[in-house]
Amino acid sequence: MSGAGIRADVWADPRLAGRLERLAQLDTTPLLEAIGAEVESQTRHRIAVDKESPAGMPWPEWSTEYATTRHSGQSLLQGDGHLLDSITHQVEGDSVLIGSPLIYAATHQFGDLERGIEQREFLGLEGDDLDDVVGLIEDYLEEIASD
Repeated sequence: MSGAGIRADVWADPRLAGRLERLAQLDTTPLLEAIGAEVESQTRHRIAVDKESPAGMPWPEWSTEYATTRHSGQSLLQGDGHLLDSITHQVEGDSVLIGSPLIYAATHQFGDLERGIEQREFLGLEGDDLDDVVGLIEDYLEEIASD
């Protein structure tokens, strides 16, 4: 910066130092577990009920050829329920992973045009789902601020 300026290090202020130190030492595992459980539940609902992307876009229907191979009662992404049952979350350090270990989960998430499989995105965080997670975080921060 040219001209005149000052540098203020408010983080060194003793009135804030204790609070900042507590925040740095905070165990966020319970928050991450809550976020993981919430997004896992949202994802399962999306597969079983909503049948749309996290952004609210309806999934493409099956191709006519593929639809003839389906049994009654089967619906998009729910042939035998393996994908739905495979959705899990896992806390790793300061983050949480939500997804499926099934190889074909990526095929549905991203699509595979070479094989004629359209994208049916089921993992993601947008809209009301994102608002719910932000609400969890805000509640958590309010709780620790009141301690």
